Amino acid sequence: MTLGTILLIVLLVLLIGGLPTWPHSRKWGYYPTVSLGTVLLVVLILMLLGRI
Repeated sequence: MTLGTILLIVLLVLLIGGLPTWPHSRKWGYYPTVSLGTVLLVVLILMLLGRI
């Protein structure tokens, strides 16, 4: 596994974990999910371009 693949898997797990479905995280809203989704999108684009 390359570093990019490991980074992609970790970010995907964090994205799922950031969803506001648990009682303690409902007041956060979608802010953690949106920020992690943006980072995931940037990493995915960089992987497709061959930069990572």
